[in-house]
Amino acid sequence: MQQDQHLPLPRCPHCEIALPNLFRTSSSETNNSSQTQRRFWVSYVCQSCGGMTLTVSHWDNTLRKFGRIVEIWPTPRTVHNAIPERARTFLEQAIASIHAPAGAVMLTASAVDSMLKEKGLKTGTLYKRIDQASAEHLITAEMAEWAHEVRLDANDQRHADEEAALPDEADAQKGIDFALALAQFLFVLPSRVAQGRAKA
Repeated sequence: MQQDQHLPLPRCPHCEIALPNLFRTSSSETNNSSQTQRRFWVSYVCQSCGGMTLTVSHWDNTLRKFGRIVEIWPTPRTVHNAIPERARTFLEQAIASIHAPAGAVMLTASAVDSMLKEKGLKTGTLYKRIDQASAEHLITAEMAEWAHEVRLDANDQRHADEEAALPDEADAQKGIDFALALAQFLFVLPSRVAQGRAKA
């Protein structure tokens, strides 16, 4: 990916809108004190949310020009391929719909439920599956408490509880953060360990 007038990301790293219009606003060239790390920085602004994204590319001595983008801040959120497809799909949809927090909260709970089922916890309610995962040491007691918070937030929305406050984006983000942490713990880290051992 080159540093052009528009940054072609599938989603804005800030508001998660699909196919964002990330327009180039400024650029700057820098080097280190020994003149050996020439870099080119470009900032882009999302026309939807106003969030700024910064990119950097390094000088290529062979090509005599700046190369492709090597880093982006904030890092665009991705859902790791080690997560089983059903849970991954729920999680991707939750992230994509964070601007509709009630829906994102329910999708996040579905992602959590799907991950636990993938680990063989298929009987009973999500409440029981979370407690069973903790009892079997698949997750820590603290993770189980967090999972119950996500479950309760989703229940409030599914049952249209008139006493419960409607969630905002911060609530949806909290649930997504948990689901990503759970996925990392249950699937991504074990996958990386297996790959590392295979290489060794």
